[in-house]
Formats: sequence, structure tokens, C-alpha cells
Amino acid sequence: MNTTESVSVNASFSMLVMSVASSAAMALGLTPDPQSGHVEIDKNMARFNIDLLLILKEKTKSNLANDESELLDHLLNDLQMKFIQLK
Repeated sequence: MNTTESVSVNASFSMLVMSVASSAAMALGLTPDPQSGHVEIDKNMARFNIDLLLILKEKTKSNLANDESELLDHLLNDLQMKFIQLK
């Protein structure tokens, strides 16, 4: 694909969750910063992003499709375990 082609991405709840989870993973040092390529750990930012996901979970309770709920639960469990391992 050449650089002038655009990629179509549809906005969805799952994309929102993945975006916040990706930010949390980067803050936990699990993935490098896409711009700098550096791996840095920022516990405060990781906690903030995990808390955002917890708020989304609470505010959307009983309003999500099963696959959306499972994605959110799975990501939260993984990120919380990684956060605990940092302490």
C-alpha cells in the first residue's frame, strides 16, 4: 500500500476499548511508543487508562454485546495483572 492511500477504520465500542487499552499497554512498557520506539513505564498513566476502562465497564453494564463485554473483561484482567506485577 502506498502512503497516499487511506485506510478505512470504522468507529466502534471495540475500537474505543482497544485504543484505551493500547495506551495502557504502552504506559506499562508492554509496547514501544510508536513515534519514538522507546519503551517507557508510566504507572500513573497506566492506572489512568485502566481506570477509564473500568468506568466504561461500569457505565455500559448490561448494554454491550457479549463479544464487546468479553473483550473489555479480558483486556481489563490482563492489564490489571500486568499493573500488579510492576509494583
